[in-house]
Amino acid sequence: MNRLPLVVAVDHPAFAGHFPGRPIVPGVVLLDLAQCAIEAAAGVRVTGLAVAKFLSPVSPGEALELAFEVVDAGVRFQIQSSKVGDERPVANGRFAIEAAGAAS
Repeated sequence: MNRLPLVVAVDHPAFAGHFPGRPIVPGVVLLDLAQCAIEAAAGVRVTGLAVAKFLSPVSPGEALELAFEVVDAGVRFQIQSSKVGDERPVANGRFAIEAAGAAS
């Protein structure tokens, strides 16, 4: 599996409303970061989300690692906390990708 760090800025605008007093990274932000990182690193175009599971909340500034592999017409991914002493799965799933040679 390919591995990349994922960084959520501690001042990300989503924290203002998600949730006041105990901010957590919204799942959609995790998916967006994962999609962008995978597209850039693997040279593929994500066309949809086949499945996603959110396993543990992420706090502002928490160190994350994305692991992914291209399989068939998709990309399997896992996001985990890489905070020393608190390594744990955060999310996993599979993105659909554009077939090789498809018109853009």
